[in-house]
Amino acid sequence: MNKLKLLLLAICGIFTLNAFAQENNMMPCSELVNLKLPEVTIREAKTIEESNNSLQDVQSHCKVSGTISQEINFELLLPESWNGRFVMGGGGGFVGYVMNRAAKMVHSGFATVGTDTGHEGTDASWALNNMERQLNFGHMAVHRTAMVSKGIIHHFYDNDPKYSYFIGLSRGGGQAMMEAQRYPTDFDGIIAGAPAFNWVGMSVAFIQNTHIMYPNSDDFSNPTITMDNLRLLEKNILQQCDALDGADDSILNDPRECDFDLDQIPICANDQSGPDCLTSNQLKAIKAAYEGVTQKGTKIHPGFPLGGENYPTGWNNNIVGSKPKVMYPSNQAFFGIETFKYMVFNNPNWDYAKYDFNNVFEDTRYASSYLDATNPDYNAFKNHGGKMIIYQGWVDPLISALDIIDHYEKAEKLDPQLSNYIKLYMLPGVTHNGGKGPAKTDWFQLIQDWVENGKAPERIVVSKYEDDSTIMTRPVYPYPDKAIYAGKGDPNLESSFIKK
Repeated sequence: MNKLKLLLLAICGIFTLNAFAQENNMMPCSELVNLKLPEVTIREAKTIEESNNSLQDVQSHCKVSGTISQEINFELLLPESWNGRFVMGGGGGFVGYVMNRAAKMVHSGFATVGTDTGHEGTDASWALNNMERQLNFGHMAVHRTAMVSKGIIHHFYDNDPKYSYFIGLSRGGGQAMMEAQRYPTDFDGIIAGAPAFNWVGMSVAFIQNTHIMYPNSDDFSNPTITMDNLRLLEKNILQQCDALDGADDSILNDPRECDFDLDQIPICANDQSGPDCLTSNQLKAIKAAYEGVTQKGTKIHPGFPLGGENYPTGWNNNIVGSKPKVMYPSNQAFFGIETFKYMVFNNPNWDYAKYDFNNVFEDTRYASSYLDATNPDYNAFKNHGGKMIIYQGWVDPLISALDIIDHYEKAEKLDPQLSNYIKLYMLPGVTHNGGKGPAKTDWFQLIQDWVENGKAPERIVVSKYEDDSTIMTRPVYPYPDKAIYAGKGDPNLESSFIKK
């Protein structure tokens, strides 16, 4: 397409959106730069005329870029034909640039926004001795972005959202739970996927595992656990426990049902590592990953459930590490060390190999106060009429499934009616970003039906795809219910499973 044609399309788009705005009592997009809101600077407001015909429900929209306070950058997309709904998309990792998991929903009529949570950079060095950035990342930026977005929406459409939603995965899932706990009236429906909600506890576990995998912080060349160990471990676990759910599929339906004794794996002769045995140090390291972190009689973070150790997205890159020539050999090392350096100690020279875990409670108290979404009291969210879906992979090597289950059960003790407004779904065989089990479904449609139509998601079907083909489907029920194989039929089809 030549430049003149692109220019004409853009001009037509601006005229079309401005005409539509006048006809529907909307503020013209370009005038949003003049909108005055407290501590908000709108840098740009421009019409985006979509011309990609491969997209469905494509429509022009107003793209608003701005900054809240000093550094909270956001990008708000306002569709030409608004359906009256607002969706905020969460970030991942340490964020550091404007992230919005819901951006494409603008083409279906949703106003949608994302934020960088108040800093640039995908590691955590931006947090060094900067309390404002730390608090923004912890919880303030998402809340403030939501409030500012609603204000802009009101001025642009001359109306408020009928329903507001939040979608988050990983750190975004933690943001989702933070919103339900700290700012319970921001959103009507929330989706928290694989939520990094217990950020400090998770980081403590990561430091412990990294210390065991790499006792010397100057040498990442030889992790304590090897790939042979992972293959041996998975083989032994599946031999004993794969058939417990009736399906021979290399997936543990509920790893807690697997009563596996690590000590049954042979210890290597002369403690020399081999493919069919474990050294004493390897056995110790594996047990530590399963047992979690306990200090002074208090459980800081549970370990990781059995299963998925040798998945491509399992322990290798996440716990054990396979990148000796980079700064951090594993994802756990990266998140744990960065958090402790810049959010716990404000010391870029901090060395995990010299850390004394006896002081962990005192050391992490401040960071926990703004990073963690571990409050089990959701009463205010309930009173608002909010609904939340939490989903978690059983064999996620970053977010322990046992941690979210523990949190959910604590919340349920406080409110036995919790499942009426918050439901947890545990996904067998699913890691943080893959696995052998299915995890795909229209989570947003489920929360929207629940919020707007009162249709609670009691049974959902998740799918797994390969080369654009569906290779597996399974039903999933709200925790603690689970699906088990009925004993007949194709185990790759959801119709072959019943509720236990």
